[in-house]
Amino acid sequence: MGMKILVIGSGAREHAIATTLLKGASVDEVTVAPGNPGMELDGIRTTHIDPSNHAALIEFMQSSGYDWALIGPEVPLIHGIVDDFHEVGLKAFGPTRAAAQVEGSKEFAKQLMARHAIPTASYRSFTDYEAAAAYVTKHGAPIVIKADGLAAGKGVTVALDVQTALGALENIFFERRFGNAGLKVVIEEFLEGQEFSLMSFVNGTEFWPMPISQDHKRAYDDDKGPNTGGMGAYSPVPQISDDTVEQAINTIVRPTVEALAEEGMPFTGILYAGLIATDEGPKVIEFNARFGDPETEVVLPLLTSDLGEGINAILNDEQPTFTWRTDATGLGVVLAADGYPDKPKKGTPVPTIPADADSHIYYAGVKNAKNPVEKKTTDSTSSTGLVSSSGRVLVYETVAPTLQDAQSKIYDTLNALDTTGFFYRHDIGAKALEAVVPDNK
Repeated sequence: MGMKILVIGSGAREHAIATTLLKGASVDEVTVAPGNPGMELDGIRTTHIDPSNHAALIEFMQSSGYDWALIGPEVPLIHGIVDDFHEVGLKAFGPTRAAAQVEGSKEFAKQLMARHAIPTASYRSFTDYEAAAAYVTKHGAPIVIKADGLAAGKGVTVALDVQTALGALENIFFERRFGNAGLKVVIEEFLEGQEFSLMSFVNGTEFWPMPISQDHKRAYDDDKGPNTGGMGAYSPVPQISDDTVEQAINTIVRPTVEALAEEGMPFTGILYAGLIATDEGPKVIEFNARFGDPETEVVLPLLTSDLGEGINAILNDEQPTFTWRTDATGLGVVLAADGYPDKPKKGTPVPTIPADADSHIYYAGVKNAKNPVEKKTTDSTSSTGLVSSSGRVLVYETVAPTLQDAQSKIYDTLNALDTTGFFYRHDIGAKALEAVVPDNK
């Protein structure tokens, strides 16, 4: 008998996790709570339980005989869902409330790094506008402004001039754009270099790194427009040398998991290190306490081992096995609703995107149309019966022998579709093709 697993969350990340779990021989059944109707097109079960309702999730786990849960989004982790599961003897893959502070508070993460000499940008934190504005005016730009708490990936402003920085502070302190996340602000020095994401499976002081990926945060081509939750990603990242990755593992990932364990907050789950390759070596931009989105959608398709078996081993304090393709690139592009990230347009019919053995549609912000119409168009696309319900609607992902092959396949398909009411970036992966691969030093 294979395992039964509950995945908590509703987006494209959870769709990719559920799909990957079901590929493994160790897993018979996956339910996603609450999931979305796009997942159901793949035969994935969903149950309409809100991730904030820990008691209902516990009851579902117990009554359905599920083996363990994997928590996708950050909010339940920061609110202690893993602690609540442990209290009633249920297994959950994710950090405790204490360990999840590495994502829940920018200041907590910064102080942890300072105590343990983990390389990151220098910073100051402020709780009132006047002091923060005075610091920005004196320091000058470029400078980075971050709401301290959770802001769904949108609480960071890279300000290239002082005016933009002051505007970001006004948004946080006066307009309260990020609610309680903006009661405190962290202001950082601007770091120059290419960013990359390094996710690791972690169990206490042991960890197993995944292939690195690169996310594209800005809404529009050429890194223009506002920050979003991510508009696309690719893995691996050829312009980041193996030596740089090795250095990041040794100077950032290892000391961070050891620091959390040493301070009485051992981390189990996925530690996401958002890093930048500077002239002085890799430095931390941010930590997340879970799988990244949309990085997960391009990294997990490269996994050649059984994801459920690996995580189950970690939860039982055994040695897991994770193996990855090294002969291919995963690339994914987000289809977003017009108006995202500020005012995404809802209710637009979602086009059907043709998928095959090497490509996948991972759904996020979708719901069932009230009166679905099977609409045939000249380019032979048809309606999925889904409509947009939030900003990021889906991720279209493929695995191909090279980055160029992956780009061609994705963009040839997307460019042929009628995407009225949606937009996407046309340059995911372009930085890798433009970059000169640095010598391994």
